Amino acid sequence: MNLRPPATADVIAGLSVAVILIPQAMAYAELAGLPPQVGLFSAALPLIVAAPLVSSPYLQTGPVALTGLLTFGALAGRAPTFSAEYIELAVLLALMVGILRLLLGLARLGTIAYLLSDPVLGGFTTGAAILILASQLPGAVGAQPTGTGVLKRAVDTVASPQSWQVGALLFTGATAALMVGGRRIHRFFPGVFVAVMGAILLSAAVGYGGETIGELPGGFIRPHTVFPWNESLGLLPAAAAIALVGFAEPASIARAFAAQDRQRWDANKEMVGQGVANIASALSGGLPVGGSFSRSALGRMAGAKTAWTGAIAGIIVLFALPLAPLAEPLPRAVLAAIVITSVVKLIDLRSIARLFTVSVPQGVVGLGTLGATLAFAPRVERGIFVGVALSIGVHLYRELNVVADEQVTGSTLTISPRGVLWFATVPRIEAICRTKLADDPTIDTIVLDLAGVGRLDYTGAATLQQSITTFEATGIRVKITNVGPGAKRAASIHFTPQ
Repeated sequence: MNLRPPATADVIAGLSVAVILIPQAMAYAELAGLPPQVGLFSAALPLIVAAPLVSSPYLQTGPVALTGLLTFGALAGRAPTFSAEYIELAVLLALMVGILRLLLGLARLGTIAYLLSDPVLGGFTTGAAILILASQLPGAVGAQPTGTGVLKRAVDTVASPQSWQVGALLFTGATAALMVGGRRIHRFFPGVFVAVMGAILLSAAVGYGGETIGELPGGFIRPHTVFPWNESLGLLPAAAAIALVGFAEPASIARAFAAQDRQRWDANKEMVGQGVANIASALSGGLPVGGSFSRSALGRMAGAKTAWTGAIAGIIVLFALPLAPLAEPLPRAVLAAIVITSVVKLIDLRSIARLFTVSVPQGVVGLGTLGATLAFAPRVERGIFVGVALSIGVHLYRELNVVADEQVTGSTLTISPRGVLWFATVPRIEAICRTKLADDPTIDTIVLDLAGVGRLDYTGAATLQQSITTFEATGIRVKITNVGPGAKRAASIHFTPQ
């Protein structure tokens, strides 16, 4: 971050970001099963300390929907939601995520997040968005279904319209209308802020009888230094999933902005910044944080020039904390509407369907990840693990199924394999040759054209030489031609190309 005083544009952009950050932070904390004030704690110091470390001047850190759902999935069943024990676990999780990201960034492994393929990320994001929407549906209509499981509670809510509350529906509808319609009036229209302020005033004025966020402690942040370390091993898989998956979103945001502005972007530096932000969130008593696309885009459109924008937004939230009790009359339906309106655009079933038209195996990965994310809810991080396993399976399938063109000219059989040759795929080439020899006894020469082979490893070359020796022992002459750069070194060790 530039150490010079912030420009006027950065101050305006920071104020614009803070206006939507405050209600979003409370909403995403509730999504994670945490009191709203925990979200506010996560929206102050993390932004301030991350500002000097981030690579992108536009990336806005703080509570986000996807990380909120991952947090809920990691902690579900370990302690009752909204309880003191649950909060302690969330704070520990934020610390672990921060340490993992910091270590990855310092080790210059920030690009590891790119190892998650688009089908995996697309399937997981769509599945997570569906679960987020389903989890907020009862609150949006004022229902209180008794079933267990996110999807079952959503289905029970839809099937019981008699349990819906008119007041909650009105607040939900008004909030969604202001958020969606406000953008059509002006791109800087603070729909979220107007909805929240209006709902607080109206709820207090009429004595709204529906569910509100209730008691909201005020005051500044108190340092959090005691953690339930005995739970750290059990939270490690979830922390690793959040550290990687949660970084993919801010990384894609920052890369996109850097490409548009023709600026450099450093994944390792961004990973360090995100790691420090999560550590700061933990020390503030907050939940894991990530990069927000909506807030980043808003800050950029509002004229953000440097990372001062995020720091200013965090400072505004910090000094607004003593005023938090003023938000106690806020209906929970408004927070549910904020979450639903923010994540509904993440549901992208068309992209998953489109994968099948390009590559059926990749489509299976995307759909499988989506299905696993829904099936394992609330432990949604398992959907990522299933997606990675499917990706590895598809890769192995491709590696094991080498494609080869065959052509017989006179007494010569030419085999042109394409792809990667290794010890597991060479027998496939040998089988093709044996089939052709059995069908045409006049063949006395085999030509292996390796022009289409991108890689031939040492063991693959040794296995290929064994096959050549076997054929030559039966009187069949074998020639190796057009050895490409990726196969030349291993080939030169075992046989002489002709």
